[in-house]
This record gives sequence, C-alpha cells and structure tokens, in this order.
Amino acid sequence: MTVAFYLSFLALGLMVLGNRVPYLFLVVASHLATVVIVYPWYRIAVFRAAGGSWIAGYLRFYAVGLGFLAMSLVGLPVLVELVGMQVLAAQFAVMAVSALGGYAVNKSWTFRDRRKV
Repeated sequence: MTVAFYLSFLALGLMVLGNRVPYLFLVVASHLATVVIVYPWYRIAVFRAAGGSWIAGYLRFYAVGLGFLAMSLVGLPVLVELVGMQVLAAQFAVMAVSALGGYAVNKSWTFRDRRKV
C-alpha cells in the first residue's frame, strides 16, 4: 500500500510538473504525503498496535521513513544521473532493496507492544 501511494504521488508530480521541479523535491514531497496517509493504516490494520501514544508511534514511524528517504536521496541520483534509469524505475529499485528492512524495523521497534517490554 505504501509503495502504491508513494509511487502514485511521485508519478503524478513528475507528470504534472515535469522538469520544472527537481525530481528530488518531488521525492521528498511524495514521501511526506505518504507517511501522513499510511501511518493510521499501519497502526490499526498491519501491525494492530494497541495502546500507546499515536504521536510517539508516528514519530517512530517517521524516523524509519527518514531512513528510506535518505536511501532515496542517495540512491536516486546514482541510478538516474550515472546509470541513466528513469526516475520511477530507479525509485522502485531503491524501494525493493529497502522494503524488507523497513518491515522488520517497524515490527520490532515502531509498533511493538510497549506494555510487554
């Protein structure tokens, strides 16, 4: 779900704004919009987190997201500028590499039941 939202926002931004806005700016904007939208879904449906502060959970979720954003901001210029990939294909490649790590970190840290710690 996160990938679908994020890539949709990024594709829409690239289509509408084209080269008038740097693609890395669109990456950051798409990331911010996606994190705000998907956090409730992850909290309620994916990890079924009960109790605890929504704000503290969101901040942990966002911290994990910042790691992915950093990977994109480093990996995309390499793949786009040096390798010659299209932005969406390059972003998909970066996301594929980082997806499993993100799930593991979110499960073990962001959404763990803190009452059992």
